[in-house]
Amino acid sequence: MIIEDDPSMVSLLTTLLIMEGFKVETPINNHMEGLLNAIRDKHPQIALVDVNLSHGSGLDLVRKIRHEPELKDTSILMASGLNLKKECIQAGADGFIMKPFMPDELIKLIHKTIQHSIKLELIEKE
Repeated sequence: MIIEDDPSMVSLLTTLLIMEGFKVETPINNHMEGLLNAIRDKHPQIALVDVNLSHGSGLDLVRKIRHEPELKDTSILMASGLNLKKECIQAGADGFIMKPFMPDELIKLIHKTIQHSIKLELIEKE
């Protein structure tokens, strides 16, 4: 799922991820509660969340996601033009990528995050 308020970035990311074989969801409602509802409804394996959203903070959204027990297995990558990696990880993100980024850099990070998530699920089931 792509949570980004810049339409050109949404289009670019959607195209890239579809070319890589991912199913992509892009919530239409960009208010915090609408975004949270979209995540609850779609329950994505991974969400790419921009730090600066037009109707709130991506950091706040991630904190809300992490307080939802049924969403604990949704991996979250955050993106920003500022180096906010520490803040993003503290908010509950699984990873961070700084804008601008190269497409292959994002794809590698997505695969790494998904693989890590799968390993954690297997450990929890043991």
